[in-house]
Amino acid sequence: MREDRCELLCLDLPRAEAVRAQLPQAAGLAAPAERAKALADETRLRIALALRAGGELCVCDLAWVCGLAQNLVSHHLRVLRAAGLAASRREGKLVIYALTDAGRGLLAVLMGTAAPASP
Repeated sequence: MREDRCELLCLDLPRAEAVRAQLPQAAGLAAPAERAKALADETRLRIALALRAGGELCVCDLAWVCGLAQNLVSHHLRVLRAAGLAASRREGKLVIYALTDAGRGLLAVLMGTAAPASP
């Protein structure tokens, strides 16, 4: 007997069809999957946590806070920005980063600080 499978087929077809109808199409899952993948990396998660704590930070500050090289931080910030989790703006010669609403929301869920979704 396998613990992770039903021992007999007992499909509740009306309920299963209702749930299936609520699911997005596979193409609609690509962007959320990319956002999740972006924060699945420990370095990017650390950078995102630093941005949450600091609000807006330049690459230099993020590199120092995270104990990483600036070029490595820049690479990870590009991934976060491409996933829509961080935004940047230029201020003179500095590039300032901040989390987007999506970034703050996903980070809160991952860190267990978000309000639970109602069933």
